[in-house]
Amino acid sequence: MMHPLPNSAEGQLAQVIRRIGGAGFEGALQDWFRRCVAPDNLIILAYRDAGPPQVLFRQSDQPQVFSQLDSTYLAGAYLLDPYHDLHVSRVPAGAYRLRDVAPDAFHRSRYFREYYQQTTLVDEITFVLYPVADVSLNICLGRDATSAQPFSAREVELCQRLAPVVTALGEAHWQGLRAERGAADDVTTQLMRGLEGARGIRLSPRQAEVALLILRGHSTVSIGLRLGVSAQTVKVFRKQLYARCGITSQAELFALLLPLLATG
Repeated sequence: MMHPLPNSAEGQLAQVIRRIGGAGFEGALQDWFRRCVAPDNLIILAYRDAGPPQVLFRQSDQPQVFSQLDSTYLAGAYLLDPYHDLHVSRVPAGAYRLRDVAPDAFHRSRYFREYYQQTTLVDEITFVLYPVADVSLNICLGRDATSAQPFSAREVELCQRLAPVVTALGEAHWQGLRAERGAADDVTTQLMRGLEGARGIRLSPRQAEVALLILRGHSTVSIGLRLGVSAQTVKVFRKQLYARCGITSQAELFALLLPLLATG
């Protein structure tokens, strides 16, 4: 007689499969992730080209993790987030760790200090998939102050191996998502018009572009590489930007521009 082997993760995966297209799918998915890599929290977001991401599911035992999600992130700060940039870039489906895709100066950015650090998150891995055209889904696993431990190398590797399974599950469950939601956001134009309307400050397209890259956490060198100019030229752009806005620091730039990213 064959004795059953311990298969808690496989058994939980079977529960996820049974719930595809129905109620309880997200909860079963979370239970499966807990058996595999033990995240402290989970959020599932649908990004489209226009408008804020749609929250499909969120759960955390640490209230602070999502305490500013609606008031700050969904209100416009998402445009500064590295994971939103993955949607804009249409990266291949797969697992992406935040520290691997974030700009080189992300941890020194005002976005990180003013928003991200307040969430208590210490690590994130997101599964990116495309259930329908022009919609990218982020199934984001986080580690926060609950454990205060980043994902281990083994857990990161496991997520990479599980990515095709997660992609298939998500594509099957969310195939009914709607893609259309108006025209694509032009963030630089939005900033230029907003700043001129609210403060009477006129920026050039290049100055607005530099401002966004600064806020997203790109260093002078990284901005130069993105724009195809020298670091010295970037410093000139930054100096012109600060002078035009009448500010002297990134903190002031963040305070000035963040409200203009609000999508209403």
